[in-house]
Amino acid sequence: MSRSLADYRLLGRSGLRVSPLSLGTMTFGEDWGWGAGPEEARRILDTYLDRGGNFVDTSVNYTDGSAERLLGRFVKDRRDQVVLSTKYTMTRDRRNPNAGGNHRLNMVRSLEASLRRLDTDHIDLFYLHGWDYTTAHEEVMRGLDDLVRSGKITYVGIANTPAWRISAMQTLADLRGWTPLVALQSEYSLVQRTVEHELLPMAFDLGLGVLPWSALGGGLLTGKYGRADVAEQAGQDAAVGTRRGVIQSSGNLTDRNVGIADAVQEVAAQVGASAAQVAIAWTLLNPAVVSPVLGARTARQLEDNLGALDVVLDREHVERLDAVSDPGRTFPRAFMDRPMAQGLIFGDARVAGRRGL
Repeated sequence: MSRSLADYRLLGRSGLRVSPLSLGTMTFGEDWGWGAGPEEARRILDTYLDRGGNFVDTSVNYTDGSAERLLGRFVKDRRDQVVLSTKYTMTRDRRNPNAGGNHRLNMVRSLEASLRRLDTDHIDLFYLHGWDYTTAHEEVMRGLDDLVRSGKITYVGIANTPAWRISAMQTLADLRGWTPLVALQSEYSLVQRTVEHELLPMAFDLGLGVLPWSALGGGLLTGKYGRADVAEQAGQDAAVGTRRGVIQSSGNLTDRNVGIADAVQEVAAQVGASAAQVAIAWTLLNPAVVSPVLGARTARQLEDNLGALDVVLDREHVERLDAVSDPGRTFPRAFMDRPMAQGLIFGDARVAGRRGL
């Protein structure tokens, strides 16, 4: 059955309706050397919105602020139709120690900067972008709740943070009647499945809708890069430079992952789809996933990615992709799944588990 961007889903424990694929804007602006210029960025956004999409993602640091400025200009006449999300944590000034991090001061200043750039009076979904390992989670959750009560943000989410920390934050919010987290952004793809150990089951159980970023492994799963690129890796360690450099610095450009990309292309040929469509469709099979974030650099790329909603993977295809990308098990699951441990728990009985556990 064909699906569309207008087949909306609920975001986590909230009643917020969002499209099954969301539009990322890290590619909006050429400041980092590899993004889309204003005209192409506008075409990308219009393509997404005209197809029924309503969920758009950005951050205070994307392309040094250009992404938010462009997005604010483009959505001005359609603001109420768009679920607009942005993030704080990443620095806005490398010389200022308080211009980055999770603390309340940066939270407030980053939000104010985003509101100005986006030319809006509120943010629909406001994320902590990554755990800084220096700020107490009580400070974070109280600060986010205060911003919700002020009317400047409506929902809160989190990204790139350990599962145990998110669990503590969600529990604290529930106990104190503060605003809960409703969304989790995390890298998730066929080349990065370790989040299946803790983060995805946690999100499913605690009511956070998962929005995978880099569902294409930074472009690796499209077949764009091969073993020659693995052998020629350079030393880029920042988002500025080239797109290939970003992929290399992420650690995803390995022989193993190129092999996974080869398997994706084989499956794509069998189902009559592009490799990108197959890779995105695979992420949608996880029950915790609500809306993968697409990061296209051209409207043509976006059109191809949106075709993932029409891809149907049968059991054989899924098993092939799962096997080649298997992240293995970690303790305690690796131990508890062994026949000895299962026998000690269940004896001779067969017991089906709950979905998502």
